[in-house]
Amino acid sequence: MSDLHCIEQALQSTGWNQARIKFLARFLVALIAVKTVCLSQVASVFPGEALPASHYKRIQRFLRHFDLDTAAVAKLVVRLVGHEPPWTLALDRTNWKLGKAELNILLLALVWRGVAFPLFWCVLEKDGRGKAGNSNTAERVALVERFVASFGTDKIAFLCADREFVSKRWLAWLLRQGISFRLRLKCDTLVANGRGEMVCAGWLFRDCPLGQERVLRGARHCLGQPLFVVGTRLPDDFLIVLSDTPVLGLKDYALRWGIETLFGCLKSRGFCLEATHVIEQERLSKLLALLALAFSWAFAVGLWLAEQKPPPIKKHGRPAVSLFRSGLDFLRRVLMPLCGQIKHEEFRMALRFLSCT
Repeated sequence: MSDLHCIEQALQSTGWNQARIKFLARFLVALIAVKTVCLSQVASVFPGEALPASHYKRIQRFLRHFDLDTAAVAKLVVRLVGHEPPWTLALDRTNWKLGKAELNILLLALVWRGVAFPLFWCVLEKDGRGKAGNSNTAERVALVERFVASFGTDKIAFLCADREFVSKRWLAWLLRQGISFRLRLKCDTLVANGRGEMVCAGWLFRDCPLGQERVLRGARHCLGQPLFVVGTRLPDDFLIVLSDTPVLGLKDYALRWGIETLFGCLKSRGFCLEATHVIEQERLSKLLALLALAFSWAFAVGLWLAEQKPPPIKKHGRPAVSLFRSGLDFLRRVLMPLCGQIKHEEFRMALRFLSCT
């Protein structure tokens, strides 16, 4: 059995037809080899006998015509990660510009071991002013509903998100669904003090020692709901977290940073997502699905390598190389031979230009 056929066998659980599975296996191999979503570079090492121009057209046809089951991708990501529920989820947004085009993605991810794994996402529409901005409640609800339809609410430990993901409607919906949350508050959000008076949240932590966690006693009225608040004072800001449960701490919210690590791996430290020229919403969403599989595969391999031989730890207490990076480097090394066979005549022609004599 060829190595590519082994990869195809591992992808059978998606339920896609064999032609699509063959394409997916070859795309993942090429994507990992070149470490960029630039389709012309992916096509240049795409496994197979066809010319790069033919591979490029094949990739374009896939992104244009194939209906991708994102629920199947999410379930495959979960199997690759191997982390048992209930899961911590993180919701965040990333955006960048390509020329005059604003690309803006809302993403829901599973957080584990300091990093997040993409499960569901949507490419946000531009707002009425023609500028890509924050998501609205309907978009967030639709994204979480896709997760619930595939996995159920019982698989959620809690959802964490930054300040831009706080609103009355959003909080009310989460509470109705029984989804626990840890959401950061803006310091000017009104919260009830000990006498029931509504004051800015930052005022309640104005005398808190720097970096020392303070939990406000009892449920406090905030954004139309009785909720629990914990926070601390930072050198130039406040870190204030809102929750539906009294058993909370800032360390729960801190898990959200795993999604920032993910964005870094998808962009500058991994697959150069910002290099893509794919800007049409549906095609960009399909490209993200392929990236989610490649990222999760690399992490799973890095975790396996760490179990075989623990990586060296630097003075700051973290490994010298992340699990994702060690897995990605290993995959590149072992998958590179699948990106094409040496044609001896072409090889001899190339050697002519290397010699100076």
